[in-house]
Amino acid sequence: MFKKSFLKKIAKQESVAPGYLEKNFKKGKIVIPLNKTKEIKKPTAIGEGLRVKTNTNIGTSTERREVEDELKKLHIAIECGTDTVMDLSVGGNIAKIRREIIQRSTIPVGTVPIYEAALQAERQKMTFEAMSFDTLWDVLVQQAKDGVDFFTIHAGILKKSLKMIQKKKRVGGVVSRGGAILSRWMYVNQRENPLYENFDKILELAKNYNITLSLGDALRPGAIADSTDRLQLSELYVLGELVKRCRKRGVQVMVEGPGHIRLDEIGFNVWLQKRVCNGAPFYILGPLPTDIAAGYDHITASIGGALAALWGADFLCVVTPAEHLRHPSIDDIKDGVIAAKIAAHSVNLLRFKEEWKKDYQISLYRAKRDWQKLFPLTIDEKKARGYRQTTDIASDICTMCGEFCSLKISEHCNLLK
Repeated sequence: MFKKSFLKKIAKQESVAPGYLEKNFKKGKIVIPLNKTKEIKKPTAIGEGLRVKTNTNIGTSTERREVEDELKKLHIAIECGTDTVMDLSVGGNIAKIRREIIQRSTIPVGTVPIYEAALQAERQKMTFEAMSFDTLWDVLVQQAKDGVDFFTIHAGILKKSLKMIQKKKRVGGVVSRGGAILSRWMYVNQRENPLYENFDKILELAKNYNITLSLGDALRPGAIADSTDRLQLSELYVLGELVKRCRKRGVQVMVEGPGHIRLDEIGFNVWLQKRVCNGAPFYILGPLPTDIAAGYDHITASIGGALAALWGADFLCVVTPAEHLRHPSIDDIKDGVIAAKIAAHSVNLLRFKEEWKKDYQISLYRAKRDWQKLFPLTIDEKKARGYRQTTDIASDICTMCGEFCSLKISEHCNLLK
């Protein structure tokens, strides 16, 4: 699938032995999303024993269709260090938007093909419930040809899930957009999930283009009251079976996870996913351990993401301050990416000497109040410099302690290194 020289390059990038990377890649515990039709400047590996990675969602909505804004979001997300992006566009010329994003991206790009298929059905037949698998298949093929590196496929929600949904009466309902579309489609047509029924065909396409499948969690909890409920777990076991089918066909696969999860259940959720899905990389959507933080959900997700990563989650989804409230702005994307990167780094520094050295070095400069050497090591250099430039006092203190600077006092007592 990949040349040894390429895997060796990725191993060096990840600070792991080439043999370790190759072995776990073959086992399916590591994935490298990269469509065979292209090359990208910054390929990335996701999975066991590697640095925790982050993904940023961009894309138009039915209310916000400005393509240039989404391209600016792509740029700022990459600048802030996201490892992948997903184009979740549902408004405007989706195909054109996707191609522009892929063309300008230096990192892997993912999509959720059901969105474009549903939109096409609405435009052609006035309702997405009239969508056929042929429409969906045409979208999958075209996106594969365009160079999409990973697909989110919601194949774990089944017709039998509808009865559970109706019976459970969740507080948060079905918050997955793909899950809601498929739930409605199955309810109206009284047929099985077309993604599940045609999974082998999708596997063939993914194999031919070396597309990684990200098995979507259509029934993830969208409220703390629904955390780790029967609906969520029932889908997880279906995803575990689909992982086996992917690996049998030689298709790279990762599994998406919840969602709104209680703080004390995050570790269990990661452990269960790894057990049920036999170590497949875990792409976790948050998690959000509280529902009260509207406007600050990037912080909520950073708390949940750090804990999830500590327990073994491999891939964190960026959540912005706009979550649950509006279409994110460029600044929202920046704040979300930085929050997710902080969560990832807080775990990476425990595992990789190179990451730990970053914190060690910045601490040395901070102790000496050597601002000019400190700034380039911060996660947001521009913001750090901006805060410092607002002061008009001596260069070796800040306005918090002034002349009573603890570091300066310690230095005079010969207590610093």
